[in-house]
Amino acid sequence: MTDATTSPREGSLEAPTRHPLDWRNPEFYDEGALLKELARVYEICHGCRRCFSLCNAFPTLFDAIDNSDTLELDGVPKRVYWDVVDQCYLCDMCYMTKCPYVPPHPWNVDFPHLMLRGKAVKFAKGEVKPRDKLLTATDKVGRLASIPVVVEVVNAANKNPTARRLLDKVLGVHPDALLPEYHSDTLAKRLAGHARPDLTPQPAEGTRGKVALFGTCYGNYNEPHLGEDLVAVFEHNGIPVSLIENSRCCGMPKLELGDLDSVAAAKDHNIPLLAALVDDGYDIVAPVPSCVLMFKQELPLMFPGDPAVAKVRAAIFDPFEYLALRHKAGKFNTQFKSALGKVAYHVACHLRVQNIGLKTRDILSLVQDTRVEAIERCSGHNGTYAVKSEFHADSMKIGKPVVTRVQKAEADHYSSDCAMAGHQIENGLDDGSAPTHPMNLLRLAYGI
Repeated sequence: MTDATTSPREGSLEAPTRHPLDWRNPEFYDEGALLKELARVYEICHGCRRCFSLCNAFPTLFDAIDNSDTLELDGVPKRVYWDVVDQCYLCDMCYMTKCPYVPPHPWNVDFPHLMLRGKAVKFAKGEVKPRDKLLTATDKVGRLASIPVVVEVVNAANKNPTARRLLDKVLGVHPDALLPEYHSDTLAKRLAGHARPDLTPQPAEGTRGKVALFGTCYGNYNEPHLGEDLVAVFEHNGIPVSLIENSRCCGMPKLELGDLDSVAAAKDHNIPLLAALVDDGYDIVAPVPSCVLMFKQELPLMFPGDPAVAKVRAAIFDPFEYLALRHKAGKFNTQFKSALGKVAYHVACHLRVQNIGLKTRDILSLVQDTRVEAIERCSGHNGTYAVKSEFHADSMKIGKPVVTRVQKAEADHYSSDCAMAGHQIENGLDDGSAPTHPMNLLRLAYGI
């Protein structure tokens, strides 16, 4: 393999590719082998520095080098290697938008998956806080927190300054981080038995016109209106929607923790359910970009030889990607009742990584007297990163340019495909306003 001292090309002219994640190979968890690979890639990053403004992982590395005695990587203590790993939240943007040395370049740099390997090694060594295990147990926490009466206590505590200071001290959840509400009337309860037999599927442009909704743990417990809005909009477009019952978390929170065995367990539960629906003629959509990305990219890279995983990958869509395909085929309803005015629209990182273009912007722009200003920068929320006490300030700093753009836009609405990113912007604005999800904007435009 070419090392970092070799004269590089200016990057490959070929399309980036992704190698499967060799996570079942014992060497994957060999700390010595990992540190050697971290040193190789960190050296390359040090010589390039194109990613200095993406997140805090790269400044952590570059500042350590610049403050070392040698001004080179050899002067950086190994503990900093792990600090860089901790700062990475697997947004994937360095791979997709910045790095000139991704495969097929011979230097073979996949920074996010190298950070994932580091997280997996830390998890295997037991170097994970109880807080992090709790925050990523989204199904278990959601089931508990959504119990009637319990839900009222949890929501009240999450808004109480005294309780939040205690949560900060005991668990390490920052008192200023916005925490999502929980609902006892979950999406599963709201859509139980829902069916529209009057709608006949109309296949067109790579879509089969019949959708199974992967509600997501966040959409089920925290913001069930995401799924309700999606169903309303899709059925207004003649697309019958059925909620996938008994699904579990997609596995993205556990992936970000490095708990790959739990990711595999979630896959073993979800993939057979989803693959059977695909066989039954359904397309699959999910209202959270990270969940779609999990099925489109991460699971196929973890299980490259699994035909069921490949089947689901080919059949899952971002909701606005799906509507854009329907529009291309002339099957999207453009009869809107209300204009939206100006929309400051944040493009979530895990949506950008899907490489499908700005479909949400394109669809919203079809509404009369509506102007959409797209903001393609990280909000800084990034899964659980923004709520952790040690990272919250960094998360707000990362998201500050997005907040500034929203403020300058003076828009009628601000929005993000990632509901959590929308609330991160809300946290930064701190002016009493709230985000409106793009699907809710579309529903407002239809007047349904």
